[in-house]
Amino acid sequence: MAARRARTTHTRDTTINDIAKAAGVSKATVSRVINGVPTVNEQIAQRVRDVIDELGYTPSQTARSLSLGVSRTVGVLVPDLGNPMFHQVLNGFNRAAARDGYHVVVTDSFEDADREAALAKDLRDRTDAVALFAPRMTRENLLALLPKVAPVAVFNRTTGKNAGSVLIDYHEGILLLARHLIDLGHRRIAFLSGPAYARSNWERERGLAEMREAVPDVEIIDVACGHSFEDGYNAWPAVREMAATAVIAFNDVVALGLLGRLAEEGVSAPAQLSVAGFDDIPFSRYSSPSLTTVTSRLSEIGTRIWEVLRAEMTDTPIREPIMFSPELAARGSTKEIR
Repeated sequence: MAARRARTTHTRDTTINDIAKAAGVSKATVSRVINGVPTVNEQIAQRVRDVIDELGYTPSQTARSLSLGVSRTVGVLVPDLGNPMFHQVLNGFNRAAARDGYHVVVTDSFEDADREAALAKDLRDRTDAVALFAPRMTRENLLALLPKVAPVAVFNRTTGKNAGSVLIDYHEGILLLARHLIDLGHRRIAFLSGPAYARSNWERERGLAEMREAVPDVEIIDVACGHSFEDGYNAWPAVREMAATAVIAFNDVVALGLLGRLAEEGVSAPAQLSVAGFDDIPFSRYSSPSLTTVTSRLSEIGTRIWEVLRAEMTDTPIREPIMFSPELAARGSTKEIR
């Protein structure tokens, strides 16, 4: 093989047109060589590569994206970026996507189910694929949206196998927490429920309904609450009024908000009230007392969502739902009562 010519210094940016002229080929041929299209004759391809090296040409990512019809970017629609649980899932997703050479664009719907479809379509218009994290829209609207934004993967909603999905078993998780408190002797338990439209709340409610039937001497009382620190903080008067000895919060964020209020009110947890959360966000281990919760390996879930989305993008879809089973993390915020 002939030695390559020394790279020359140029006073302006080299273009594909310059490469084509120097190599004696068309601009389309240069583009095919740059993008690795195998149909170009190898001798011609090598000549083009030699000229590219000589002229010091570096194709821009924008130009390559336009040429290939891909951006190496994926979108994620999240209902509430203020919730640390989604941060953990995003962390795993971002790292896995980056390993495969993809950038991630994140949009927050601010819990507005009416805007989710438009936001998802906008994301898809700007990216190669979309992941929907815990969408709040109705099932009917979700199933109608999926083909419009494909390739798509969904976290924490079932899709009828119309898209890949990854789910947390909230039903089993809430049963773990309820059994834990019942085993500690609690017979009057408050459940600070989350958003009524959220699948995660439906599954928790279903599990608690089963527990009420299985253990009829235990009262599990629903308290309409929410999903934020403020919701947990403001739930204290209702909890106090019902004289519960234990609380299961919709998530760790709500539980931590309640613990903050208990500290202000001079109520000792767990001596006077046991408190449990859900999700095992990082803050839960370092609160005072440390928070009993269930852990779902959130970063690993994010990695799995990326794998499911990547499979959708490469026409090898994984359509069987992937379910993560939580595990109890019993800590200092719950105790036995006599």
